[in-house]
Amino acid sequence: MRMYTYFLSLYRMSMIPTRNKAKQIYLIFSIILLFCACGDSKKVDVSNIDLNVTIERFDQDFDKMAVKPMPQQAAYLQKKYGSFYQDYVERVLQAGSVADTAYFGTLKQVFAGKAYQDLKHEVDSVYPTMDMQEAELTDAFRHIKYYFPQFKPMKVYAYFSGFQAQTSIGDGYVAIGLDMFLGAKSKFYPALVQSYPHYLSRRFTPDNITPRVVEAVVREDMFPENKADKSLLARMVYNGKIMYLMDQVLPNVPDSTKIGYTTKQLEWCNTFKKDIWAYFLDENLLYNADYLQIQKYLTEAPFTPGLGEKNESAPKLAVWTGWQIVRKYMEKHPDTTLPQLMAERNAQKILNESKYRP
Repeated sequence: MRMYTYFLSLYRMSMIPTRNKAKQIYLIFSIILLFCACGDSKKVDVSNIDLNVTIERFDQDFDKMAVKPMPQQAAYLQKKYGSFYQDYVERVLQAGSVADTAYFGTLKQVFAGKAYQDLKHEVDSVYPTMDMQEAELTDAFRHIKYYFPQFKPMKVYAYFSGFQAQTSIGDGYVAIGLDMFLGAKSKFYPALVQSYPHYLSRRFTPDNITPRVVEAVVREDMFPENKADKSLLARMVYNGKIMYLMDQVLPNVPDSTKIGYTTKQLEWCNTFKKDIWAYFLDENLLYNADYLQIQKYLTEAPFTPGLGEKNESAPKLAVWTGWQIVRKYMEKHPDTTLPQLMAERNAQKILNESKYRP
């Protein structure tokens, strides 16, 4: 079970790193672009692709263990959810081995706790159904299948992550931590500010489910990052390819949602893209492979230290810049297919042939 991803106690919180983390004047036209999906995505017809996503509500099936005989319900869950049930009990709840029914005692404590009951009530109120997310994921997975015919859709489960993860990837499944998508104003998140400051929790919204699931599948299952690629340029281009792929399979999702920016952060990047690129060049960062020095340009943060005034800069500037480089590369290579792009490992070639000169 691979998690961008705790539970027996909902208050045993810790920040878990993900694997793969000046005033502006701008034209009205640029504002309009910010609220639209990326213009680089190509509209394709996927309506005839025989693929439909059903989100199985593990959270609801698991809750039935509180009222049904536990041995029978556990057997049902193991049969229906396969390895996910074991992963959930042993790795998320840390309740013990499913081979030893002693863990039933731990589950009874969980179900009896007010923390669990409060969370269940909140999740049920926000997600009485997941029809919209099923439709969105069906469209996204059909797009992936269109570009990558060998793609085998994963089973999709919804569960309580104990505020540990938005998405989890395991053997044949991707799981959605519904407690991490309750809305930016959920009453739970202020208590978790030490683990999830506002710049993160503002994105814990229902409209982020589909982009985060797609990103998890693409990054963790389909195209994991090569650990040998250590330079900032290699990491930049890798992330750019992931974001470009998301352009194509999520044609109706705004750029700000795909990358996790506010509209002001996206505006800042577009306004100062020349300065961002000049900074990378002037500081000799492109071929720097010291992660301690380059990680601040790749990981989540409220802003990028050293750039911009009054902490108005956007974070993850290497990810954003890599995205623009790949977009330029594909503009200049219109016959290059998406699989060919993802298979191209030469980051220097992509940079050179993109002729990226903001």
